[in-house]
Amino acid sequence: MKVVVDFDVCASNAVCMGIAPQVFEVRDDGYLYVLDEHPGPELADVVRTAVTNCPTGAISLEDE
Repeated sequence: MKVVVDFDVCASNAVCMGIAPQVFEVRDDGYLYVLDEHPGPELADVVRTAVTNCPTGAISLEDE
């Protein structure tokens, strides 16, 4: 699985970071960073939860 963020849509509101801080981080500069584009299967459920809860729909997953 690969995490994909549409940064043109992302509002950097940190909802995803609150759900999956191992994968997402909003830094002091106000921008979202993906810490792990290819999270392991142990994070699959939490990453899917972050995707579904993104208020702007900016996060998606791709199968690899």
